[in-house]
Order: sequence, then C-alpha cells, then structure tokens
Amino acid sequence: MAKIVQHAGDTTLWSTGIEKILFGRANTLSVKSGMMGRLSASRMSGVGLGIAAMSYVAIDYMRYLSPAWHSRLMPVLWSVLALAVVTRVPFYKHWSSELRAAIPFLTSIVFLLSALLFEALCVRSVTAVLGLDWHRDTSPLPDTGQWFLLALNESLPKPIVEILRAHIIGLHHFLMLFVMLGFSVVFDSVKAPGLGLGARYIFTMGLGRLLRAITFISTILPSARPWCASARFNNVPSHPHRWAQKYYVPYAKDPAAIHQLLNWDEAYADPGKYIGDYRPDWGSMSFLGEFLRPSYSEGSSWFGLLKKAGGGCNDLLYSGHMLVAVLTAMAWTEAYGGFSSALIWLLVAHSAQREIRERHHYTVDCVVAIYVGILLWKMTGFIWSVKRKTKQTTKLEKIQNRLIHAAKDSDMETVRRLVEEIEVSLGEDKQGKVVSNRTMTVFACATVITTLSIVILALTLTSDG
Repeated sequence: MAKIVQHAGDTTLWSTGIEKILFGRANTLSVKSGMMGRLSASRMSGVGLGIAAMSYVAIDYMRYLSPAWHSRLMPVLWSVLALAVVTRVPFYKHWSSELRAAIPFLTSIVFLLSALLFEALCVRSVTAVLGLDWHRDTSPLPDTGQWFLLALNESLPKPIVEILRAHIIGLHHFLMLFVMLGFSVVFDSVKAPGLGLGARYIFTMGLGRLLRAITFISTILPSARPWCASARFNNVPSHPHRWAQKYYVPYAKDPAAIHQLLNWDEAYADPGKYIGDYRPDWGSMSFLGEFLRPSYSEGSSWFGLLKKAGGGCNDLLYSGHMLVAVLTAMAWTEAYGGFSSALIWLLVAHSAQREIRERHHYTVDCVVAIYVGILLWKMTGFIWSVKRKTKQTTKLEKIQNRLIHAAKDSDMETVRRLVEEIEVSLGEDKQGKVVSNRTMTVFACATVITTLSIVILALTLTSDG
C-alpha cells in the first residue's frame, strides 16, 4: 500500500511538473496548441491593424479628391484610433518589458538626433562648398530610370500613368504607419515590448542617416533639379570655397591638366588670388563657418542656418525618404506580416518611382536606399526581434529534451530535479521583476504621453516632406 501511495505521489509530481513546464508560467514555444491559440488570437486582433493602416492612407489621399470629406473623416479616424488605444492601455500586461526597453529607446532617440545634426551639417556643406555658379552651370547626370519612366508614360494607358503620378504616400505616412505598428502592442497584434520595436526602428534610422551623410559628403553630385540651389540657398556665395578654388577649379574642365595632376600627384596649378568668405562670430562654434559658408544676413546663428538646410540641393546619395519607407516596410513585415505588409511594399515601390519621376533623386539613390535599409534592419535584430527568445524560453529549451527522456524512462528523481531547477529559475526571474504598482502606473502614463508627444513632433516637423 505504501508503495502504491509513493508511486501515485511520484506520478502526481511528474504530472504536475510537466504541466508547470509545458503549460505554466514558462510559456514554452514547443507547445503547438498554445502557439496556435496565441497565433489565432494575434491574427484576429491584427486584422484591425491592417484595416486601420490602409484606411489612414486612403482617407488622407482624399485631400486631393474631396477636401471636404477629408476634413470630416480624418478627425474621426484619429479619434477612433486614439480612443481604442487609450481603452486598451489599462489592460496591457507587458509594462515590465516596456520598462526594461525604456533606456534603449531613449538612447536610440539621442543617437538619431545626433545623426540628424551631423547630416544637416553635411547637407549645408556640400551645397555651399562649390558655390551657386556651379549649381547653375552643372547639368544633371544621365539617369536611365528617368528615361524608363518617361517611356512608360508613352506606352501605358493614361489612367495607370495618373496613378503612378499621384501623391498617394509621403514621408509622414510611413512614419505614421510605424506609429500604428508600435502602438498595436496593446492589442497583442505585435510582440511586446513596443518600446523595443521603436528603439530598433529609431536606432536603425539613425545609423542609416549617419551612413548616408558620410556617403554623400564623400563625392559631390549635381542635383537632378538645377534650379534648386538658386531658389532655396540664394544667400550661399556664388564662388567656390578656397579649397575648391585650389584643388578642383583649375582641373575641372581641362583633360590635360587632369592628366598632369595624375602624373605629379600634387596640386600644381596657381589658383590666383583667393576669394574670401564672411566669417561669423559663433563663439566656440565659429569653426563651423568654414564648412557652412553663411552670408552676413544669415550668420546670426549656426543652428538656425542648419534648420534651413532641409533636404539640400545636391544629389544626396542615398534617398532619406526611401530609407524611412523601407525601414517601415521591414518593421511591418517582421512584426506583423500578412497581406497589409505586401501593400506597404507596393507603396514603397510607388514612392520610389515618384522620387525618380519628380527628380527628387536619381534612380541609384532609391536603389541603394532600398538594399541599405533592408541590410541595416537585418543587422539590428539584437535590439528587438520576433524570433528573439526570452531567458525563460532559452532555459526551457535546454532542459526540455532531458525532461522528455527522463519522463519516458520513468526516472522520477531526474524529473523532480529538473522541475526544481525550473521552479528556482522562475522564482529568481519573478523576484527580479518585482516593481511597485505605483511605479508601473507612473511609467505607463509617462510612456503614453511621451510617445504621443514624439509622434506629434515628428509629424509636425516632417509636414513639408
């Protein structure tokens, strides 16, 4: 009788241990039924995300078709989306994960702002270094992509050409689509934490902007719109910078001079008397005047000068707009997937051909931006990833095979020991995650307010494209 009771106790312990491991707090990924249940719930809750995204793009395009309906429907859409998020926030269960992702998120924002500042310096510098005369006199580069689109205009039916020309989507649309994706964590449509996804997106964008600035400042390319510099940077000096006067101008149009330069490997030509530039008094930042070349009328503040740089008037290899578009599409594809992801990639393609068609960029700028964006997103999976495993899951996967073999062999001692190991590890994780409810409430409110403020600022600052 005692043996039966002991065997029953061992069996109960074995059953309880297996249940705790397979169906308890660990949430192991190897349980197919649990996975399918969560996947079905995610898909059901995620249907609304795709509908909301496409509705946003369609309603915003109505500003061109029917401004009256656009002014009515857009506030309704924003109200519905905001109300849906606010009502779900109190029931969100992953604030501890969001708290751990807060520091990487804030660090990514600082990195992006630093990259944008460096990019603005480079944009102004490459525009000003050769002077306005060079921008007026230099012809655009031959672009086979532009030729191809012009040929399509002659071959395709007119309605299709009009669709290709339509301003269906812009920079702020792609930013807003990512914001929708990030906030969808409260509906369990996307893997938490949302701040982790945001940190990856922002860090990758900052890295892309930094590489972009290094790329376009390395070799100066003429704009596809020759009138741009005169219209937007009319205060830039007409003459080249003194470096360009010495190292570029004497050899720019003389093949014999270039040949001699190659033979001697030194600047041998006499540039004559240098034409000087205005020197602003910016205190410790006065050295920037050498690169920014401000005029007397615009030299009061170096930061104000950078704010006017915008997208520049050289060809900036590669396209910053396309980088944002590709990163949004990559984030959407990995985090959510589905039919709406394919539609977003179609919007990326439409945006690319418009960049080329309207001569904002050469074809090479868009092509490079696409594969750079894809590669950079693949490289930053260590910040956030759908496939990234939690510590609990990793521990369970290491122990799962041993547990199954022990259960098959009825080795109750091994099963008991493995169950105790998991209980200890889960207890340690639980103790490490203890945070007061008041702290979580304050953090949740601060997170929602801060992210909404960032969204408003981003959309406001990019409203001009």
